[in-house]
Amino acid sequence: MTAPVLPRRTATGVLLILGSAVSFGAMAIFARIAYDSGADVHGVLLIRFSVAAIALTALMAITSTPWPRGRDLRLLVLMGAVGYVGQSLTYFTALTRIPAGLVAVLFYTYPVLVAICGAVLARRVPALLTLAATCMATLGVALVAGPTLEGDLLGIALAVAAAVIYTGYILAGSHLSGAAGPLASTTTVCLAATGVYAGACLAHAPSFPGNLAGWSAAVATAVVSTLIAIIAFFAGLRLLGAAPSAAISSAEPVVTSVLAFLVFAEDLSPLQIIGAALVCASVIGAAASSGRRATPAAPPGPCRRGPAPAHRRVTPQRRRHPQGET
Repeated sequence: MTAPVLPRRTATGVLLILGSAVSFGAMAIFARIAYDSGADVHGVLLIRFSVAAIALTALMAITSTPWPRGRDLRLLVLMGAVGYVGQSLTYFTALTRIPAGLVAVLFYTYPVLVAICGAVLARRVPALLTLAATCMATLGVALVAGPTLEGDLLGIALAVAAAVIYTGYILAGSHLSGAAGPLASTTTVCLAATGVYAGACLAHAPSFPGNLAGWSAAVATAVVSTLIAIIAFFAGLRLLGAAPSAAISSAEPVVTSVLAFLVFAEDLSPLQIIGAALVCASVIGAAASSGRRATPAAPPGPCRRGPAPAHRRVTPQRRRHPQGET
């Protein structure tokens, strides 16, 4: 008897989300290098989204990819102008106030939030394992943040706010139809975010990197942590759904913490390490709970309030799961 093998579609989705997590995990490091060269949050984010938007628009023209239309277009613009701008602004500002590893751990409470919100939207009581995972995540965040609570409450609050905003972003992305492909979705999101940051320059003049290393890091936030990361995330999200994608993305804080240790010699206290482990364990628990309670997705129709909740598994013939996308 041979061991069960993951379906190719599922395995591809897992690899895409893991690749996205690694790319996103490096973003905090790139941002810190850019900050050290004299850039500020507005300058880094403007470079990030403008470079990404130009490259993606050119790629769409080369590949003759159609633009999203109708409801998908409106939702993607809203995701970029509100969701992604809000998430990136709070996340990048938190990086200027607290260590990169701490930001990553606090931010990665969002997979549990996605699982809980999915249960609420489905109008059912969350599974016991989901509730246990939530308590574990809360305790973990408290342990991680505890030693620094007196140092910078605003930085901690910003990192947590980024997690909350990103939860809404993922849930909104799962409402996209199959007609909005990963490339078109990513391009639209980046163009909307670029428009917001370009307009913000009228009220706040951004500071840009002062050396080649800083500019290289800022551009890397666009190429590695936006182009590659978001396209992979959109594609993986379409294959797996929101809650599994969020759970697999828990690799990101591990990547960030390791890189922060290697590049900036950041470290965590024993209590913070325990807290980080609890947060990661809570993510695994939330994913396991989603799998146990998996049910077929309801077909689309006028009586339906929205797409299948993130934690529902679709049957093979219905696996045209809506996509969404750090």
